[in-house]
Amino acid sequence: MPQHCEATMNKIEAFFESLIFRSRWILAPFFVGLLAVIVILLIKFVKQFFLLVVALPSASEHEVIVSILTLIDAALLAILLLIIAFSGYENFVSKIGFGEHEDRPAWMGKVGFSDLKIKLMGAIVAISAVELLKAFVNADKMTNTQLAWRVGIHITFVVSGVLFAITDRITEHKDESH
Repeated sequence: MPQHCEATMNKIEAFFESLIFRSRWILAPFFVGLLAVIVILLIKFVKQFFLLVVALPSASEHEVIVSILTLIDAALLAILLLIIAFSGYENFVSKIGFGEHEDRPAWMGKVGFSDLKIKLMGAIVAISAVELLKAFVNADKMTNTQLAWRVGIHITFVVSGVLFAITDRITEHKDESH
């Protein structure tokens, strides 16, 4: 192949590689959107907190517990969204340039895609556990079938989380042996 053809091919290849590499920025709006959803959750959290405070004098113990569990649920979901936004951005778009800032979370920059999946499953299991606890607190308002479905769904999340962890552990050991 003549040298000018090879040089042209190299330029075309470099262009496409650059285009593909820069396309990672298409993901950035997704992560900004997740941060916006956290603001929406905050509004829901504040509203639920206000309702709890207002209703506290006349609320039953069960109502207070369900309200608190709803607040915990919102907080767990916000944490999950933040971890996904930070880790996803750092893993797939660009490093967040705050270096060793004193407020930088210890996990930032250290959560790979595999770790992110495990954290995601852990958060889903925790959220599912909170929802299941809320269902048990309100068991008198639910049928046995509804409770059984919720328990089944929670067990499915737990088993899925364990299987994710086992799969990652096996993959990790295979990578170490190569």
